[in-house]
Amino acid sequence: MIPSSARNTDMAPDRLEELKKELAGRIAACVGSEQKRITEVPGLTVHQRTAPTPPCSMTYEPSLIVTAQGRKRVELGGKAYTYGSSHYLLASVALPVVARVVEASEQKPCLALSFKLHIPIVRELLSREDITVASDVPKGPAIAIGEVTLELLDSFCRLMRLLDQPREISFLHGLIEREIVFRVLQGPEGARLRAIATSGDQSQRTARVIAWIKDNFAKPLRIEELAEIAGMGVSTLHHHFRALTAMSPLQYQKQIRLQEARARMSIHGLDVGSAALEVGYESASQFTREYKRFFGQTPMRDTRTLRSTDTSQLESPGAR
Repeated sequence: MIPSSARNTDMAPDRLEELKKELAGRIAACVGSEQKRITEVPGLTVHQRTAPTPPCSMTYEPSLIVTAQGRKRVELGGKAYTYGSSHYLLASVALPVVARVVEASEQKPCLALSFKLHIPIVRELLSREDITVASDVPKGPAIAIGEVTLELLDSFCRLMRLLDQPREISFLHGLIEREIVFRVLQGPEGARLRAIATSGDQSQRTARVIAWIKDNFAKPLRIEELAEIAGMGVSTLHHHFRALTAMSPLQYQKQIRLQEARARMSIHGLDVGSAALEVGYESASQFTREYKRFFGQTPMRDTRTLRSTDTSQLESPGAR
């Protein structure tokens, strides 16, 4: 007689593929002919691409991104993170990245979901005595690729199923969200999430500075004030900030400002001078130089290009 544990192990790969197909099918049905849809489940957005995309600068919120079909690539600080249906991407702080879809077609589109992480929920779970998390000191930036386990994929499928039962969303989505966070905390990437959420940890104090810059990107940047927010020395803050984001605080602010200005011009119709002032630049000429250096075109030319093609990937970092 075959032990039940052995049968379960043999069935796991088949069940994993079934869940991947279910998740891809539910995303496709939800997004329809659109490229993106913000769902009725809080924090859950679904995406579809029917062809590879050019690199696009954007800011990832603290979130989990699961690609049920196709492949995506994200670049941060010169390092590329490529993932498909067997892995998820974890961003544990807000990060300006360059993202692109690298595998998609009309017959087999790239189908993905993003699910916003709420750090208070992470803290709530970490406060429980019956939950253990790897105590390893996290290395590298606040972005990681993790393996999609059977349990995690099942959680996301159940989250998507709530869209068929809208009256159940308000009660059940929070329970499933806690389960998803629990699954991530139990995996190798849990150490990074734990560090970001643990009060007093240097990663958590640095994350406070990251959040402050993102929310106040138009204000002048004074490193001494940032160090005070973090409760660190200036050099210590620089070290930990670069470790988490792969850039300095000034570079981080500049990327947030430029992405915000790009969205305001391309989506909301602002002119170059107004967008420059609104995101904190005193000189339109300096703004134009830095914009061209970052995006490869002048603001006016880039805006015309974006308006004539596709701006669905562009979002306002300051509005999230």
